[in-house]
Amino acid sequence: MKNVNPLTRMDYPDPDVIRVDDTYYMISTTMYFVPGGVILRSYDLAHWEIATYLFDELDGTPAERLENGQNSYGKGMWAASLRHHNGRFYAAFVSHGQEDTHLFTAESIDGPWEHRKIRGYYHDCSLLWDDDGRVYIVHGNTEIRLTELAKDLSGPAEGGVDCVILRDDRDKVHLGYEGSHFYKINGRYVLTLIHWPKENGRRTEAVFTAEAVDGPYRGGDVFRDDGGYCGQGIAQGGLVDTPDGRWYAVLFQDSGAIGRIPVLVPVTWDETMPVFGENGRLPENIAITSTRPDYEYAPLYVSDSFAPGSGPLALPWQWNHVPQDELWTILPEGGLAITTGEVCSNVTQVRNTLTQRMLYPACAAEVTVDTAGLSEGDTAGLCALQGAYLAVGISEETGRKYLTVTERKEPAAGFGIGGSDTDPPEVTYREEISEDTLTVGIRADFTKMTDTVRAYVRRGNETREIGEPHRMYFRLDHFTGARFGLFVLSTERAGGTAVFRDFRYIS
Repeated sequence: MKNVNPLTRMDYPDPDVIRVDDTYYMISTTMYFVPGGVILRSYDLAHWEIATYLFDELDGTPAERLENGQNSYGKGMWAASLRHHNGRFYAAFVSHGQEDTHLFTAESIDGPWEHRKIRGYYHDCSLLWDDDGRVYIVHGNTEIRLTELAKDLSGPAEGGVDCVILRDDRDKVHLGYEGSHFYKINGRYVLTLIHWPKENGRRTEAVFTAEAVDGPYRGGDVFRDDGGYCGQGIAQGGLVDTPDGRWYAVLFQDSGAIGRIPVLVPVTWDETMPVFGENGRLPENIAITSTRPDYEYAPLYVSDSFAPGSGPLALPWQWNHVPQDELWTILPEGGLAITTGEVCSNVTQVRNTLTQRMLYPACAAEVTVDTAGLSEGDTAGLCALQGAYLAVGISEETGRKYLTVTERKEPAAGFGIGGSDTDPPEVTYREEISEDTLTVGIRADFTKMTDTVRAYVRRGNETREIGEPHRMYFRLDHFTGARFGLFVLSTERAGGTAVFRDFRYIS
């Protein structure tokens, strides 16, 4: 028995989890970050590492590439269903904003992954192969629908089942039933969902079961706990069994600006109904057993010297939107060089911003940035990326260099999913410097949703905080947890270059 929660201590929302022999795999929403469609691996359900990604680019749209003033903030790859059937892996999900459904298949988790589309739009979908070989997809929000698919998963089966199996009362909820996870367990159909009734005040896990695939389904809200964390509910995720017959759920918990973090919930069975937690609560200690007790997991975050010949970027790195590959490189002498390809007004518009998730409950990162190649109006450095962002770096102004801190103190007015911020940030700290090269950093505190970050500068062994504490917010504008980002911003003309060395992630 041990305390394993929260599992990743990072933003891995909408988890679905499966077991293949002795290995557990978990897929998570990655939205507009690439490579996208991250799949994690574990041998005990408590410790996780990145196994692979599904794609480098999904829809090929200007929004995916931050082109022509468009963006995919809050959109992109959402809430996948991960399955293993007849020796193949399947991952199905919608691309929010494009109104289509993607399917990736492979014989090995390492790929190569074959990509095609399922005809139709299946929000928060879940795949199920039944015992008779028929395949179904359950999907929707508030109105949950069962659709039979053709055996090749190309689209709905001709003459197949297509019906509503569950309806919510829109007047009684903040969020109607969604986040479907669909199973057949011991001959009975089991459907789990996320739910947010107005009377409860927090998100909950709901379960419905039926004897026939098309119902009737009976059930309701079954798990309303917050695990003692700030009233934030725990819901939406996958069920999985262990080789020795125990059951667990991997669900996520809203955790403030850090994002939505997976937690492990023990599951028992009351005849045909899964029972989450112990007496409706998330226990402090949970029994786990490893199928490979001596296995050493790769960390979900990484420090990086960007050494020459180091090969592809380490797995924890993701680009904010699809990058311009011709404008970044690892230099022969070491260092990540990024050149700007367009003029932007703030860091949320910058392509080739390289990111890593921040870590709960606190973390820091710093990087040495060489700005000798900047042009007039450029800034390069480190940002805490979210709608209400903070950036610390070196700016080039009238031939002089300045250490600056810039902020968006509140997300721009009117932001919804995919909202676009085109306003310049507020400069809250500015100091003329003589150096082209400095080490700048950001410390973050997410303890009990404190959600503040603070910039600093390091010269030798001396570290000095600059600017004031900055508040971060998890909102629908970006719909993701806060991240560290290496960026180069051009506000007057494109073509400036900065070189990043010795990125240090401090947990």
